[in-house]
Amino acid sequence: MAMTHDRASHAAPTAASHEGEHSVRTQLIEAAAVHFSRYGYAKTTLAELAREVGFSKSYIYRFFKSKQEIGEAICEITLQRILTAIANDAMAAEYPTEKLRKTFKIIANFGVDTFFHDRRLHDIAAASYDEQWGSSKRYRHAVAEFIRQILTEGRASGEFERKTPLDETVRSIMLAISPFMDPRALQHNLDLVPEGLVELTGLVLRSLAP
Repeated sequence: MAMTHDRASHAAPTAASHEGEHSVRTQLIEAAAVHFSRYGYAKTTLAELAREVGFSKSYIYRFFKSKQEIGEAICEITLQRILTAIANDAMAAEYPTEKLRKTFKIIANFGVDTFFHDRRLHDIAAASYDEQWGSSKRYRHAVAEFIRQILTEGRASGEFERKTPLDETVRSIMLAISPFMDPRALQHNLDLVPEGLVELTGLVLRSLAP
C-alpha cells in the first residue's frame, strides 16, 4: 500500500498547483471507482477509501467533502456519456420520431450495459437516484430538455400533435421512460429490453400522432 500523505499547503495557488490538484482529484476518482467495484459503494467508508488510495482522510477532504461527493463525480462522468450519446446520435437523426426512438434506445442500452458489465457504476447510479443526488437530478433535467426539443421540432413540422400542453407531454414521456432510466427499476425490468422498449416507444409515438 502507498504511504499516507497529508499535503497541507499554505502557499498561494498558482496555475501549476491548480493543474496538480486537478490531477490528484482525477486519480482519487479513478481509485475510488476501482475500490467501489471491489467492495461496493454502500459498504465503503471514507476512512477505508483513504487507506486504500494511500492518502490521509484530511487530504481527501481538500477535494471532496464526503464519500457522496466522490460518488457524484463518478456518476456524473457516466451520465454525461449518455447525454453526449443522445446529443451526437439521437439528435442528429433527420426526423423527430427517429430522434425520440434513438433517445429511448440509448438510455435503455446504457443502463443494461452498466448493470451487466460495470456493477460499480450501476450501484453508484442507484444510490444517486435513491438519495436524490444532484447528478441524477441534472441528468433527468437534461433528458427532459432533449425530449422538449424533439417535441417542439415535431410539433412545428406537423409530425406530432399540438393540443396537449407541452409541459404535460414532457412529464408523461419522462414517466413512461422512467423504468429504463432509473437503475433501481431497471434491474427488475431487464426482461423488458429490448421488446418492451420497442412496445413502449411505439405506444408513446402513437400518442403523439396528430
